[in-house]
Amino acid sequence: MKSIFQIILTWSDVWALLLPMLVLWLNKKPPSYLKPIIFYLWIALFLNLFADVIGDFRKPLQLPRELQSNNFLYNIHSIVRFMCFSTFFIRLQQPFLTVFKKIVPVLSLLFVLINFSFFENFYNSGHLSGRLLATEAFLLLLYCLQYYLYQLREEELEFSREPHFWVVTGLSIYVVINFFIFLFYVPMFDTNPKLADKMWDYHNIAYIMFCFFLAKTFYVPARR
Repeated sequence: MKSIFQIILTWSDVWALLLPMLVLWLNKKPPSYLKPIIFYLWIALFLNLFADVIGDFRKPLQLPRELQSNNFLYNIHSIVRFMCFSTFFIRLQQPFLTVFKKIVPVLSLLFVLINFSFFENFYNSGHLSGRLLATEAFLLLLYCLQYYLYQLREEELEFSREPHFWVVTGLSIYVVINFFIFLFYVPMFDTNPKLADKMWDYHNIAYIMFCFFLAKTFYVPARR
């Protein structure tokens, strides 16, 4: 039986999202470029809640065989997260690597189509798609790096006062911590499933940190 701490950690991808959503509710006038982030919060809350219900209650609820695994929800979440945050970077309208920022979402959708048509099963009940998650993390890290390069090039020393800084910082921490977890998750799961489960706890901790930074994002406009 899971300990209370483990249950809290397992469900962190649900309750942690409520933190930025609460701050958003208190601050009802965020900048327009944050709309993709707000959209992500709602979709992520639904997907994560659905995934955790399947993960913990599929037997008591006697869910159909199609819903005995929640891995397909993580695939959907990964795709939605990437599209929302790539849209966020585009909406910032920073005149730096504009072609790169616009073409990457198209190439990523092409990658998803090819990967799940020929190499992986989108509804794989055995394990998550480490290839999809690692690719998403790598591309989002590139977006974050170009953001910081632009700010340094423009000598924007006060950019930490802006809401977008906290979005990018939280996202950077999340993808840096999780890139190698995603990259090696499938081999780790095949050889040592218990270790893979423990490593996923680090993902959950990183997700909590990510949500704290998103909460800070929506607090900045209210403070100013």
